[in-house]
Amino acid sequence: MNKKEIEKILQQFKSGQIETKEVLEKLKHFPYDDLGFAKIDNQRHLRKGFPEVIFCQGKTLEQITKITKRIKETGGKIVATRAAPEVYQEIKKIIPEVTYFKEARIVAVEEKKKVSSKYILVVSGGTADIPVAEEAAVIAELMGNRVERLYDVGVAGLHRLLTNSKKLLAANVLIVAAGMEGALPSVVGGLVDKPIIAVPTSVGYGASFNGLSALLTMLNSCAPGLAVVNIDNGFGAGYMASLINQLNEVKE
Repeated sequence: MNKKEIEKILQQFKSGQIETKEVLEKLKHFPYDDLGFAKIDNQRHLRKGFPEVIFCQGKTLEQITKITKRIKETGGKIVATRAAPEVYQEIKKIIPEVTYFKEARIVAVEEKKKVSSKYILVVSGGTADIPVAEEAAVIAELMGNRVERLYDVGVAGLHRLLTNSKKLLAANVLIVAAGMEGALPSVVGGLVDKPIIAVPTSVGYGASFNGLSALLTMLNSCAPGLAVVNIDNGFGAGYMASLINQLNEVKE
């Protein structure tokens, strides 16, 4: 339930269109729904400007569908991350208008909303880093941001990055996803004067320790203006980039 929906209920009550009993019925699941195995935070959109996301990894299909049904009943927005194709098929039975962003592994209802004037640039070191990069990009887009992409420009061929310097310099916020040794965010950090969110990915051979080596490289970067999220956390990077990008945007 978001601010506009609550305002609508209160205005209807004030104008006499609905009675106290109906107001209580509409608000009875506020602030959260307790399903036993999950407590759905119906206030999240009101507090944060974006609804609670269903993290599908580790949940059963039955749990995901029950959560989805409850969110739909309360008029909430559906955003599900780390969603496999079978999760999308189950959610689609409940909410036919959902879209599946295959590379990002996200299920969501796309909505027309005001898009920020400045853009977020999502950069990946390699093609194998794209799933994490796309998770970040799609989340940022769902939050109302203009997003540009620049993929497969890792340090093994810096000319690929440098020939796109105009795009790098024009971005308002940058998300850089890289695996292996994770050096790309430091390189980008030495070229631009905008905030960078580095995302270590679990891509790499044995000594990369499933992204740990990239994480440590990024945490030890000497490039200023660079912050690091957890391994493979595209969602966190996209969310943070959106908050930064929209700091100076006019609020509705």
